Amino acid sequence: MTNMTTSITRLTLLAFISAALASAPLQSQAQTTNKAPVDKTAGSQGAEATKPEKPGKAGPFHGKLAAVDKVAKTITVGKRTFQITSETRIKKAGKPATLDDGVVGETVSGYVKPASDGKLAATTVNFGPKPAPQESEKPKAAAPADKQPKQAQPQ
Repeated sequence: MTNMTTSITRLTLLAFISAALASAPLQSQAQTTNKAPVDKTAGSQGAEATKPEKPGKAGPFHGKLAAVDKVAKTITVGKRTFQITSETRIKKAGKPATLDDGVVGETVSGYVKPASDGKLAATTVNFGPKPAPQESEKPKAAAPADKQPKQAQPQ
C-alpha cells in the first residue's frame, strides 16, 4: 500500500510540475508586454519635447497669426500649424478671402479637424477680428423690445 501511495504522490507532484512549466511561457510573455508601454513612454517623452504640436483633435482655434506659408499652404497660430486645403473656407471681415489676405500678428480663428495624414486641416479660417453685426440685424434685435403686450383697456 505504501508503494501505491508513493505512486499517487509522484503522479500528483508530476502534474503540478507540468502545469507550472506549461504556464511559464505565458507569464514571461505577460511580463514582456508589461515592459513595452514603459519603453514607449520613455521614448515618447523625448519625442514630445521636440514636437510642439498637440495630438490632432477636431475643434475651434483662436489666436494671433504667427506665420503664413503660401508654398506649403499652412498657417501657424501660436505653436500649432494648420494645413490649408482646397476645402478650406477663408474669410476676412466676413467676406471671402484668400491665404494672401492673412497678416502675421492679426487675430485669426476657425475650425480644424484631423486629416488622413495625421495633420490638422483647417475647414474654416477667419482673418481679423470678428465683424460687427450689420445694421439690418440690429432692428431685428430691437423689434421685440418695441412690441410690448397691449394692456387691456377698462370698459
